[in-house]
Amino acid sequence: MPMNDIFDRRRCELGEGAFWHPQRQQFFWFDIVNNLLLSRQGDKPLEWAFDENVSAAGWLSRDELLIAAESGLSSFNLISGKREPVAAFPHNPVLRSNDGRADPYGGFWIGTMGKRSEQEAGAIWRYWRGEFRILYDKISITNAICFDAERSLAYFSDTRLKKIWRVRLDAEGWPSGEPDLFIDLTEASFNPDGAVIDAAGNLWNAQWGGRRVACYAPDGQEIAAEYFEATRISCPAFGGRDMQSLFATSACQGMSAEAREAEPLAGMTFERKTAFLGVSEPQVILG
Repeated sequence: MPMNDIFDRRRCELGEGAFWHPQRQQFFWFDIVNNLLLSRQGDKPLEWAFDENVSAAGWLSRDELLIAAESGLSSFNLISGKREPVAAFPHNPVLRSNDGRADPYGGFWIGTMGKRSEQEAGAIWRYWRGEFRILYDKISITNAICFDAERSLAYFSDTRLKKIWRVRLDAEGWPSGEPDLFIDLTEASFNPDGAVIDAAGNLWNAQWGGRRVACYAPDGQEIAAEYFEATRISCPAFGGRDMQSLFATSACQGMSAEAREAEPLAGMTFERKTAFLGVSEPQVILG
């Protein structure tokens, strides 16, 4: 693997929440279980520590992010470090946030799950203009939350069931009708993790345990795949000035000491130039 595939050599225990900030032209991601937000400015590694698990983010302005944490959503200023609550989950010490992404209507979808992946303990929530409510419950491992460029579809998965669904959205970005099964990875034995949609409407899905980010056309057919030197690839995002760089986080979680030694790039974050074009992350609007 070319060394320029490695974007950042810090080994995350559970890398997640990959996203490109379009105003800052900067990539961000998380190490969930180590309570860290990570980034880079050129050769300089950056990190911000929190007092709870943090997992996903959207951008509010050039210097402010919406951060998803085990307690709920908060605004976070990258310059001052000031953090203000936005919306809280009902208190449950068993749960934490997991995969999430801004939607094209100024809202934010965030999944919860059990800290020990308890069966059907999680749910998918949406925050929009002050309203924060559950969309889907009884999900074991929430993942693959993403939205098409046409503002009409949302996608999500339960990793444990190895399935990705999609659902149509109404004029305010709320689900309209029942979700349809989009991809069933049961026979392929791939585990769907984080996902993102490109400008052509293709879904790029990180597949935990499969070393890859697979690309599916709008009809569900696999049309491409990018492989990386880390078994536990966890979340993709498009970025770079031309929006053709595919970033991918990875993890060491669940690996023995021997496995970590045998897989020295596990937990690192990757970047690879592609022929595909990404879509800029939409701004989250609080008011």
